[in-house]
Amino acid sequence: GGWFFRLARHRSFVRRLRPAAPAARRTPLGALGPTMLKCVIIINNSGLPRLVKFYEHVPVDRQQQIIKEVFGLVSKRSERACNFLEGGALFGGDDDVKLIYRHYATLYFVFVGDSQESELGILDLIQVFVESLDKCFENVCELDIIFHPDRVWYILDEIIQGGMVLETRSEQILPAIQAQAKVEREQDPLRSGLANVASLLKRK
Repeated sequence: GGWFFRLARHRSFVRRLRPAAPAARRTPLGALGPTMLKCVIIINNSGLPRLVKFYEHVPVDRQQQIIKEVFGLVSKRSERACNFLEGGALFGGDDDVKLIYRHYATLYFVFVGDSQESELGILDLIQVFVESLDKCFENVCELDIIFHPDRVWYILDEIIQGGMVLETRSEQILPAIQAQAKVEREQDPLRSGLANVASLLKRK
């Protein structure tokens, strides 16, 4: 139980993630062919991963190394720097990768794709993901991701499957999220109780 109260004491864990205003013009992700991602990583300001999804086989020890390297790359960048950078041969082999990320409050949302991917299109996709989380959790924060990883996975899977982008409109994702949340509340009262505790912590 001690870890729970340590989380509660650190106000940085309960700061609201504030999505930036959506761009006036969306960049079509499919304009240059299907968008394929290698992995999605949510990592906090201390380098602790909160969600990690690889869309190709990577040994577990190599995954840990990639997470560490990704954090080292994005955490050193100025807030004024652009939100994408070359990742080199992060996955090994001859293929260069590109890191596209957004930093919200205590969390980095990092999408890793090959070097041909549209930076602006992926930035827009991250925005859609965070907006969907925000609508699902009503002002999402890091505690929501810690206590409800299954719901975060569900939202991500509505957007990306097998590394391929399926949906880029948050208004299409929300109904599926609401239906899933209703099922969870009916089937798991304990989870609903934890959600109430997390909500109370967010208000303090």
